[in-house]
Amino acid sequence: MGVDVAIERLLLEALTPDRLALAIAALGELENEARALEHQWSLKRERARYEAERARRQYDAVEPENRLVARSLERVWEDKLRQVEQIEIEYESWRRQQPVSLAVADRAQILSLGEDLPKLWNAASAVERKQILRLVMKEVILDQRPASGQVWIRIVWQTGAVSEHQIRRNVNSYRNYADIATLESRVRDLVAAQKMDHEIAMALNAEGLLSAHGRPFSGDEVHLLRKRWNIPTVKINGTEHNPLQWPDGTYSVQGAAAALSISAQTVFKWLQKGRLSGRQLAKGMPWQITLSNPQIAELRTQVRRTNRSKKEAS
Repeated sequence: MGVDVAIERLLLEALTPDRLALAIAALGELENEARALEHQWSLKRERARYEAERARRQYDAVEPENRLVARSLERVWEDKLRQVEQIEIEYESWRRQQPVSLAVADRAQILSLGEDLPKLWNAASAVERKQILRLVMKEVILDQRPASGQVWIRIVWQTGAVSEHQIRRNVNSYRNYADIATLESRVRDLVAAQKMDHEIAMALNAEGLLSAHGRPFSGDEVHLLRKRWNIPTVKINGTEHNPLQWPDGTYSVQGAAAALSISAQTVFKWLQKGRLSGRQLAKGMPWQITLSNPQIAELRTQVRRTNRSKKEAS
């Protein structure tokens, strides 16, 4: 899944009417807590300013001739001023972290937006979608480092809530594939269950897995993965040697070689050139070669003529 698609999904999920209602209710609780803390901060700031003003008055009241007392009171006054400054810095930092306050009309408008948002989102232009995102999400932080093949997403919502998510990202190689060990284990399990490559691909797709490039698996891709992990293909006849002929009457490579009085290497060449026709249930599976009796007779005759010509030429 791409990051943009993931952000879109999270946005639409967050703005369903029931979630909006819960979020706004939670925001109300946060606002109540914030008001109580605001009062505490107000008292703390007022107290610090009072202490600083009191220290100033004490300094102003001392006789100029009493220099030692004046210097001591001046240091006290400066300390109180620094405390005021530090408290104001901490207060401003706290205020920046507080959720946005919403008026009653704003709350009703947001709730009604949840009813029409999917339709509105699908009809919106790229610029309008960005505007919607900014209204709902305050900050989106992406990080690809925590796990190979994954993107960590941290969303700071305009309500003040924070959520974290992980999505799988498309990669150029299975070296960076997210949870590659799980994929390999699943392929091994399916091979052990006597599944062909195309059947394995169907099973992986049904389980919602995607290839490294974000596409559904194909039989060819499963074949390449088996080669990467040295997983042998399922054999038609289990662990036994290939027979000369299969139960359906087709020939194995060895059977075709014996029937035509040629080498197995020649059989592979003829299959490649289309001189022989055959099929494999999957790449790496034994060949099942179709040969009729007239075809065998004709090809054997051609082989004898070719061999005779080679002898005469030599």
